[in-house]
Amino acid sequence: MILKTENLSHKYTSTWAIRDINIEIADPGIIGLLGSNGAGKSTTMNIICGTLNQTEGNVYVNDIDLRKHPLEAKKQIGFLPQIAPLYTDLTIDEYLVYCAELRLMEKNKIKAAVEEVKERCGIAHFASRLIKNLSGGYRQRVGIAQSIIHKPKLVVMDEPTNGLDPNQMIEARKLIREIAEEHTVLFSSHVLSEVNLLCREVIMIEGGRIVFSDSMDAFNNYAQSSAVLMRMDHPPAVAELLKVAGVTGVDFVSDKQARIHFEGSEEEVTDRLVAASVAGGWRLKEINPDKGVLDDVFKQLSQTAGQ
Repeated sequence: MILKTENLSHKYTSTWAIRDINIEIADPGIIGLLGSNGAGKSTTMNIICGTLNQTEGNVYVNDIDLRKHPLEAKKQIGFLPQIAPLYTDLTIDEYLVYCAELRLMEKNKIKAAVEEVKERCGIAHFASRLIKNLSGGYRQRVGIAQSIIHKPKLVVMDEPTNGLDPNQMIEARKLIREIAEEHTVLFSSHVLSEVNLLCREVIMIEGGRIVFSDSMDAFNNYAQSSAVLMRMDHPPAVAELLKVAGVTGVDFVSDKQARIHFEGSEEEVTDRLVAASVAGGWRLKEINPDKGVLDDVFKQLSQTAGQ
C-alpha cells in the first residue's frame, strides 16, 4: 500500500480541522484531493507529509508508519506545497543538489539524480541560471523537480498549476502525467476542471470529512449540469432564447456567449437550441454542458453524505 491513513483526525485548539480521514492508495496514478477553502485539504496533506503531527489516527507510506519511523517514511515522500520552497539566490544545480542532500541521498548518486531530474522536467538548459531569474513556469518545474529527485513512491502536490498562464498549465499537466506513470501523485485542487483533466480518482473533503471517494467518472455523475454554454456570432435577445421549450433562464457571460438554464432532458433542449439557431440566424459556434459550480457539487455531496 503506497498510502494509507486510518481515522486521521486533527484539531486546532478545540476545533476539529479534519475527522476520521481514511485513504487507501495502492497503485501509481493521479488521485485528486478536492475541497473548498478551509475544508481540511492542507491539514490532511501536511500530516501525510510529516510536517504536522496529527491529534489522532495513523499514516502509512509504502507500509511504513510515519509516526514511528518518520525518517524512513519521509524518504518515500515528495512534496510540492502551493508556494514552491525555492532558494532563489541559488542556481538550479545548486538547489537540486541541496534538496538531494536534504533527502539523505547517497552522495555518489546525487549527480546522476540531478541530471536525470533536470532532463525530465525540461530545465537542463537553465542549470546554471539563478532561480530568481526564471519565469513562473520554470520555477514551478524546479519545484516539481525537487519533489521527485529522490524517486519517492508518493508525490504530494498542492495546487501545482496555480498562478501559471494557459501555456504553462498545459506543460505542467503534461509533466505531472509523466510523473504519475511511475509515482503515485496526490494532487490537491479546488478547481474541478483541473482535477477532471488529470485524475483517475477523486477524494473530496468538506467540513473536515471525506464526503466522496471514487472514480472520476463517478464524481462527474454528481457534477451533471442543468445549464449549457452557447457561443454565437449573432446572439439573439434573451426573450428569444426563453421561447425555446425547456429553457428557464438566460445569463450572458460575454457579448457572444450565454449560459442557458433548462429543465428536462439536456439532449432535447440542446437539439431545440441548435434548431432555433439555424432558424434565427444566430450562427451557433459552440454548445457544451456547463459543469456545475464546484460549491454546488460540494453542497450536494455533503447533503448526500449526511443522509
